[in-house]
Amino acid sequence: MRFLMLTLIGLLFVQAWGQTPKQTDFVPLFNGTDLKGWVGQTEGYKAKDGVLTALPRKSKGAKIYTAKEYTDFVFQFEFKLTAGANNGIGIRAPLTGNPAKNAMEIQILDNTAPRYAKLNPTQYHGSIYKRAAAKRGHLKPVAEWNRQEIRAEGNFITVILNGVTILDRADISRHKRPVKGHIALLGHGSQVEFRNIRIKDLSPLNK
Repeated sequence: MRFLMLTLIGLLFVQAWGQTPKQTDFVPLFNGTDLKGWVGQTEGYKAKDGVLTALPRKSKGAKIYTAKEYTDFVFQFEFKLTAGANNGIGIRAPLTGNPAKNAMEIQILDNTAPRYAKLNPTQYHGSIYKRAAAKRGHLKPVAEWNRQEIRAEGNFITVILNGVTILDRADISRHKRPVKGHIALLGHGSQVEFRNIRIKDLSPLNK
C-alpha cells in the first residue's frame, strides 16, 4: 500500500511538473483594468472588469498595438462577437500604415451575418486577410465566448479556434511580410470583447 501511494504521488508530481511550463511561459498582455502596455488609438477601446472592448463606432479605424515587438510567438485570447461584428488581429505589424497590407491581419468576423455571405474565402474569420483562407463552421454563436490561438513560426501561421485548427501552417513566404513587429487589435467600428490576452514568445532569445 505504501509503495502504491508513493507511486501515485510521484505520477502526480510528474504530471504537474509537465504542465507548469505551459502556464508560466505565457505573459499577460492585458491587465484587465487599463491599456498599460498598449499604444495607439486607445480612445476606441474600453478596459473594465477583465474585458477589453472595441467600442461600437468609436473603434472604427482605431488600431492599438502592443508596446513590444515579436518575431515568433503563440498568441492566445478569448473574444465575444456581436451580430455582424468585424475586427482583426494584426501580427508583426509596424506602428504605421494598414497591417492588412504592410504586415498580416487575422480576420475576426461574424461569419453568419447576411452581409458577409458573398465574401472572398480569405476574408472570413481566422483567415490571413486576402492571403490564406481558414476553415469555417467552428465559431460559437454570437454573444458566446470563443477561444483562439495564433501561432507565428517563421513563415508559417497557424490559427486554432475553440480547439480546432482552422488554418494549418499557412506559408506566407511569397508575400514578403515583416519578420518582426507588434500585435494589434484592428477596430472596424463593431463591438467586440476580448479577455485573457496572453503571449508566449518563441523568439530564440526567449526559448
